[in-house]
Amino acid sequence: MGPKTPVPEGDFFRQPLREQINLKHPLVRLTDLINWERLGALMSGSFVSGKGRPASSPRLIAGLLYLQHAFDLSDEEVVWQWVENPYWQVFTGETYLQTEPPIDPSSLTRWRKRLGEAAVKELLAETIEAAKRAGVIKATSVKRVIVDTTVMEKAIAHPTDSRLLERCREHLVKAAARHGLKLRQNYNREAPRLGLQIGRYAHAKQYKRMRKALRTLRSRVGRVIPQGDFLRGVRDVERQVAQVTDPGRAALMDLIGRTKRILAQKPKDKNKLYALHAPEVECLAKGKARIPYEFGVKVSTTTTHKEGLIVGMRSMPGNPYDGHTLAEALEQAAILCDATPEVAIVDRGYKGVTLDGVKIYHPGLRRGITRGLRAMIRRRSAIEPAIGHMKTDGKLDRNWLKGALGDAMHAVLCGAGHNLRMILRKLRLFCVFVLAALLNRCIAADVMV
Repeated sequence: MGPKTPVPEGDFFRQPLREQINLKHPLVRLTDLINWERLGALMSGSFVSGKGRPASSPRLIAGLLYLQHAFDLSDEEVVWQWVENPYWQVFTGETYLQTEPPIDPSSLTRWRKRLGEAAVKELLAETIEAAKRAGVIKATSVKRVIVDTTVMEKAIAHPTDSRLLERCREHLVKAAARHGLKLRQNYNREAPRLGLQIGRYAHAKQYKRMRKALRTLRSRVGRVIPQGDFLRGVRDVERQVAQVTDPGRAALMDLIGRTKRILAQKPKDKNKLYALHAPEVECLAKGKARIPYEFGVKVSTTTTHKEGLIVGMRSMPGNPYDGHTLAEALEQAAILCDATPEVAIVDRGYKGVTLDGVKIYHPGLRRGITRGLRAMIRRRSAIEPAIGHMKTDGKLDRNWLKGALGDAMHAVLCGAGHNLRMILRKLRLFCVFVLAALLNRCIAADVMV
């Protein structure tokens, strides 16, 4: 069963929304710039359900995702502000004013899973086309791009050893209670006290006492689950895994495996686990004095050289060298824009990279650099405020979506939200310019009279 097709019913007692609002509002003009029929055709495959009621309209889901990332809102906030804002309702295709939420906020999570990364990229591609129709960029602007990387942090707490160990113990105790397993000891009183004590010792720089308390906490967690081969025998939870039925056994074994990994890892290990619920999180050092380490995933950002419109956003798991991400970033930009970039301006982190058919410039070049090329290379720093706006005005500063797929989708949606803010800013400036011109004309007419 496919999605519902909205039918504009003739209602003699209700006035359509477009007859009650300002049709020159930037959001209404943006609505007319987006090709909703194309998006509906591309996304309708994800909205087919074999049972139950008809799915929601693809335009509704696409519009809510656009608004959420354009105005930095949570799932719940975007749904309830949709009820309060008639312009948002027009943006999502409503004919008459609605007074009830269109969907439950929690269903946006399921819709993102059904859409996947491919459908989300179409949302970004449509914002690029809308920017061309609005005059934000020219068709030739995508030939010259700026590429840089940043860190998209994950929604996790700072990964200290004591906190990770305590989270392992809590989850193991809850899993044992959920599956009916009896533990000899759960340390619900002693372990939290040890965690607080470790924090106090670390604050007082009493590191010898801190390490001793940390070893004690590690041994307490090890009595619930084995630390490794150096422990004698098999401990409580793992010994009773055979009693758990098949549906829950895989999840329990996964929890045991992650706990073993946290218990066995050393401070200098490379592939450490920084969050029990998010094993894909990586530790990234970008050389910042204020934030030496960030925990999340590296994201490659591609913008047009002149205007700063996002033409590519791609997560790069595994913390690769910046230069190794350039080919994938330009490939995504070429797919989304239907045009291959010819010039790429990068920073010094991309030194030594060459690509066929693409001229790559970075600040370290000295030979053959004219005055015009030098000015073009200096404009590379224009991508930094674009990334900053996506983190402060958008949702790039913290990713709440789960898994590596959530990282990829969140990065693309943040780029789409940035493009929408740029288009709306352009439309607002146009409205101000038109009003100023009309006002000057009226003043001139009064003077002549």
